Amino acid sequence: MTKASNVILVHGAWADGSSWSKVIPLLLDGGLRVTAVQLPLSSLKDDVATVKRAIALEDRPIILVGHSYGGVVITEAGNDPKVAGLVYIAAFAPDVGQSVGSLGASLEPAPMGAEVRPDAQGFLKLTEAGVMTDFAQDLTPTEKRILFAAQAPTAAAVFGENVSVASWKTKPNWYLVATADRAIQPSLERAMAKAISAKTVEIASSHLAMLARPEETANLILEAAGGASRSNVGLKSV
Repeated sequence: MTKASNVILVHGAWADGSSWSKVIPLLLDGGLRVTAVQLPLSSLKDDVATVKRAIALEDRPIILVGHSYGGVVITEAGNDPKVAGLVYIAAFAPDVGQSVGSLGASLEPAPMGAEVRPDAQGFLKLTEAGVMTDFAQDLTPTEKRILFAAQAPTAAAVFGENVSVASWKTKPNWYLVATADRAIQPSLERAMAKAISAKTVEIASSHLAMLARPEETANLILEAAGGASRSNVGLKSV
C-alpha cells in the first residue's frame, strides 16, 4: 500500500469536527497533515460532497477516517484515486444498496436508539440521558455536558439513504470495534468489519472511541497511513 501523508477525518451524527480534537495532535505528531471536515448532516449527498471537496484540495495520498455515520460517507466518497485507504472507527460500513437502517435491521436496536428525538423539520437530536449513558458514558461529566450542548441535529433521512459505491472493495481498510458501544451494537461492528475484510482491533470504549481512547484510535490511523505506532497499549488484533 502507498504510504499516505494526509488524513481526512469524518465525524458522525450529532457531532462535528471537534470530536477528533484528542486524536488530531497525535496524528500531527506522527507527521501527518490532518483535515477534520464539518458535515452539514442534511443529506448523504451533501455530506459526501463535503468530503470530496476536502479530497480535491489534497495532492498526496489520503487516508479517509469515518466515525459512526461517517463510515457511510467515506464508503461513498472513498473511490477517488487519491484515497489510499479507509479507517472505520465504530462506524457503519455499508455495501452498495445498503444504509444505516438496513444494516441495523437484523439486530435488536442499540440502547441509544430509544433516546433519539425528532423535531418538526425531520432532524434528530439525542436526549441528555442518551448522551450521558449511551453516547459517551465513559467520558467526564464536563465532556458529556459539552457534547449534549453542542450536538449537531441530523436529518433523519440520512439513515435511510443507500450508498451507490462501496470503496472498501478496492481500498485497504481498517476497523476499530468499540466493545462497550451503546449506539451501534458491537456484534454489528464485528460483522461489518468481517464483511469488508478489515484489519480489525477491539478496544473497551463507548461509541466515541476517538474521545475516550484517543491513543488507540490514533495508532490505528497511523498504521493505516504507514506511520510508526506510538503505542500498542489496549489494542487487540482480531
